[in-house]
Amino acid sequence: MGTITAVCISEKKGTAKRPVDSARLLVQQGLEHDAHAGNGHRQVSLLSLERIEEFRARGAIVRYGDFGENLVVAGIDFANLPVGTRLAIGDALLEISQIGKECHTPCAIYRAMGECIMPTQGVFAAVLRGGSVRAGDIMDVHSDSK
Repeated sequence: MGTITAVCISEKKGTAKRPVDSARLLVQQGLEHDAHAGNGHRQVSLLSLERIEEFRARGAIVRYGDFGENLVVAGIDFANLPVGTRLAIGDALLEISQIGKECHTPCAIYRAMGECIMPTQGVFAAVLRGGSVRAGDIMDVHSDSK
């Protein structure tokens, strides 16, 4: 079980996301009003708060959304969950569809720090059941529910 720390969206691709009070998860789309929402398998991006804090401890100056993550969650180590793991947030249900990603061009964080954690620590999920999400919501992990 984890706690949503931040919900982030961006209006344009290729820009950092910004925290919002709440958002709606749309089935097979992602977060409403987010530039990356769409019918692919990477509808929502997630990053563990603990990985962000570790990166900050190494000197990185990053805000929520700077890695392009939609949801920052405390208490869940996403990189250690297998593809297919389901994540419940209230009525909403996500399913992890990809672990990490390949970065074709170095982002601003990589250029400043020599590394970025999203390619190895971030995960992507598809929205199976929609609902609202806000900071403070509880996320439950259902690893055996396929």
